[in-house]
Amino acid sequence: MSGVPALAQVPAGAALVADDQNGALVVIDVQRSFGDPDFIREFGLTDEAMKAVSAAIDTMQELVSTARGLGIPVVWVELASDPTQPWQTSNWLAGNPMDAPLDATYPCVEGTVGAEWFRVAPEPGEIVVKKRRYSGFHGTDLENELRHAGITWLVMAGLTTECCVATTALDAFQTGFPVVVASDATAAYDLPVHTAALRQLSDNAALISTTSDIVELWHTTTAARKVAS
Repeated sequence: MSGVPALAQVPAGAALVADDQNGALVVIDVQRSFGDPDFIREFGLTDEAMKAVSAAIDTMQELVSTARGLGIPVVWVELASDPTQPWQTSNWLAGNPMDAPLDATYPCVEGTVGAEWFRVAPEPGEIVVKKRRYSGFHGTDLENELRHAGITWLVMAGLTTECCVATTALDAFQTGFPVVVASDATAAYDLPVHTAALRQLSDNAALISTTSDIVELWHTTTAARKVAS
């Protein structure tokens, strides 16, 4: 690869290639409840939206494979709904009693098929963080895990753009981690919602980039460090 990567052509992106910066890929909620057509079809997705979710997962597979090949840490964030502790405000928003038990349709209940990873999965030794709410930082050790690993900035991919990806990206930004969101390795169940979520993140918390540009930046920084060493 030659030239300056597109991400590095903006000041915020250029700062990520400094010698003291170490990136990681964070994969969020790519689980059957959120990505498997047999689970999400009931949400009324159009054919175009179903294809977009599948295509985003294809791209996530490429990102994960590339990151591993370059020695970039891959961090996994998964929803692990606790059947003994219902999320009261989630129940309230759905019009249910706040203490109502989780029913069979609730996403990613621990120990169920819906909580399984879908088409991508962690390898031994990779960081895996379980969360109970939307954000990967809420009530978890994600920040400590990242700091301990020496990670200073994050690429985010996963499902869904406007919910768990957005809240995790916002919390990462507020916690002090620069964030790049992969526009083609994220998806929502409605195409305009995906676009709007990326715009909101771009305005407030993240650089938005394609997978190809992210990979180009990874290759460039990895090659530069090999030369320096």
